[in-house]
Amino acid sequence: LIGGCDGDAAQRNYFTNLAEKLPDTSVVLTLGCAKFRVSDAARARLGQIGDTGIPRVLDVGQCNDSYSAVRIAMGLADALECKISDLPLSIVLSWHEQKAIAVLLTCLHLGLKPIRLGPTLPAFLTEDVLQVLVKEFGIK
Repeated sequence: LIGGCDGDAAQRNYFTNLAEKLPDTSVVLTLGCAKFRVSDAARARLGQIGDTGIPRVLDVGQCNDSYSAVRIAMGLADALECKISDLPLSIVLSWHEQKAIAVLLTCLHLGLKPIRLGPTLPAFLTEDVLQVLVKEFGIK
C-alpha cells in the first residue's frame, strides 16, 4: 500500500522511485495522492496479475477512503485464514495533513508491519515520539 501525499515539488519522487523498483510480482494499492506519483512506466512494467486482466496497480481512493484499504486487508486475511499482521504487506505512508495520523493509528492497531514513514517526517513528530514508534511498533 502506497498512501498519502508525496507533495507536489519535483524533487519529491519517493513514491515514484519506490514503485519503479518493486518486484514484477508486486501488487500495489494506492491511496490518496500517491496514485498520481506511480509513473506510467511503473504501471506498464508491473502489468497485470497473470491473464486475469486485473492490473497490478489498483487505486483504493482518496485519503478519506483509507478504510477501504483496511477492509481489503481484512478480506485477504479472512480468505487466507490468517491475521492481518501475517500478510506480506508493506505500507508506505507520507503525510502533510492530520488525517494521516488516523490512518497510521489504524495500521498500528491492526499490527501491520512494516510501516515506513517519510520521506519527510511531519514537524509535530518529536524525536521522543519517533523513538517510541520505532521501538514499540517497528516503524521505519
